[in-house]
Amino acid sequence: MQSKSTQPVVILLGPTAVGKTAVSLILAERLGGEIIAADALQVYKHMDIGTGKPTLRERGEVPHHLLDLVEPNEPFNAGDFSRLARAKLEEIRERKGLPLIVGGCGLYIRALVDGLFLGSSGPPGVRQRYQQEAKELGGEVLHQRLASIDPFSACKIQPHDTFRIIRALEICEATGKRPSEVRGVQWARRYDPSFLFVGLWRPKPSLYRLIEERIDFMIEAGFLAEVRSLLARFSAECKPFQGLGYKHMIDHLNRGCEFEKTVSLWKRDTRHYAKRQLTWFSKDDRIVWIPLEDGETEACRRIQALIQAKMA
Repeated sequence: MQSKSTQPVVILLGPTAVGKTAVSLILAERLGGEIIAADALQVYKHMDIGTGKPTLRERGEVPHHLLDLVEPNEPFNAGDFSRLARAKLEEIRERKGLPLIVGGCGLYIRALVDGLFLGSSGPPGVRQRYQQEAKELGGEVLHQRLASIDPFSACKIQPHDTFRIIRALEICEATGKRPSEVRGVQWARRYDPSFLFVGLWRPKPSLYRLIEERIDFMIEAGFLAEVRSLLARFSAECKPFQGLGYKHMIDHLNRGCEFEKTVSLWKRDTRHYAKRQLTWFSKDDRIVWIPLEDGETEACRRIQALIQAKMA
């Protein structure tokens, strides 16, 4: 077997609640791995219960990276993740460790492995200008502007989704093209042999049961109090508060949505999100799928065999 320094970068992905955390912890402990979280919400401080962030005990047992990076009212995007993740990958390799990219955010994973189109950040000051316009004129005005430039993109974005509207307008200024044109060409796959893609899978009935159990656990763990604490410090309009669970509890607290209905909608929307994740991942032929119905230990055994085969 080759030295540890030649081990591949393992990307452990799958839909929400499938069991990525448990498998990643076992692998990391067995193989001297360090976990880089590929999660669009776990980068935010104070958002712990609703993001399923690893516990302090788990972080003490296995090194975790790219958690708690920014406040909820601070910007963070896929480009930021890619830059920080690549730096951490190099650090872990220098320590002769096994890098484990763990998460269900397909956009972040592809930004890391495949890159993003050039100029995606937009000219300096553009985002701030649009944010100021949205504050003064309202997001609907910017949505109308986007519709006049790119009706296809506008129809896919809700008028109140200011963040995505501004992102689309940024792309216009950065590239001189409509966002729908740019997004159609930006995702050329790179077949980099240093990456090993592993997808975790369960039958839908099993996955949906785990989703409901996870949400029930979050509620019992004090998720509503977490959201109250966040709203006491930050505006409800912060981008990460549009995430699953957070937006539902904000509707309950600020708009009077009945609690049982709120939880039911949260579970339904999470099931739909899991389906979208699986649809995204199903288009990537680099992924080797491992079933979890035989347990985490058996899944880890199969993943270790893939790693050894990759190193052979």
